[in-house]
Amino acid sequence: MRAIWCWLALTAVAGLVLTRGSVQADEETIPLDKLPKSVAAAVKKRFPKAEWIAAAKETDGKKTEYEVILKNEGQKIDVTLTPEGMILQMEKEISAKDLPKAVTKTLKKSYPKAVFKRVEEFITVKDGKETLEFYEVLLGIEKKTVEVKVDSGGKIISPLGKEGDKKDESKETGRQRTDLSHSKRAGLSTANCYPHLSLQPAGYRSRGIV
Repeated sequence: MRAIWCWLALTAVAGLVLTRGSVQADEETIPLDKLPKSVAAAVKKRFPKAEWIAAAKETDGKKTEYEVILKNEGQKIDVTLTPEGMILQMEKEISAKDLPKAVTKTLKKSYPKAVFKRVEEFITVKDGKETLEFYEVLLGIEKKTVEVKVDSGGKIISPLGKEGDKKDESKETGRQRTDLSHSKRAGLSTANCYPHLSLQPAGYRSRGIV
């Protein structure tokens, strides 16, 4: 029986490590002149007068996308495209005063003490048609920040919390700790079962080893 529990604990932890490694996309910054011609041409056509700031390539399994950061008429724009030059989505920075009245009203009612730190339009593109999906607003509340997504009608999409909610970057780490503690709840750990075995996350390198 002990052998079976040990095997189950080892399988659970190994599966978690493999899963965590596989879902992380590989993103790298690339020189602007190294962008595929189709990508560069599409961006130039859509934003002919924009200033080009930076570019990145993201690979997730067999899927590859390019992101080009621009500055157009003083506003920052992130454009995501396929390698063939098809624009998939855009994130356009705008001024808080340019938000629809319904959006501003909702935000001021839900977060009366908040300060607008960043406002962006999130736009998807399908068959050449651009659709405004929502506004992404970063609010500052004293020493905290909260990121809110609101549709053009003023309905909050996320988060569902109230003022004072904080964007917690440690949640993911907390989930990992919770998942990795399952074997301990059973009264066993892989270390107890296999003291000679060392499990490390994908991509891990020990110090001093190249």
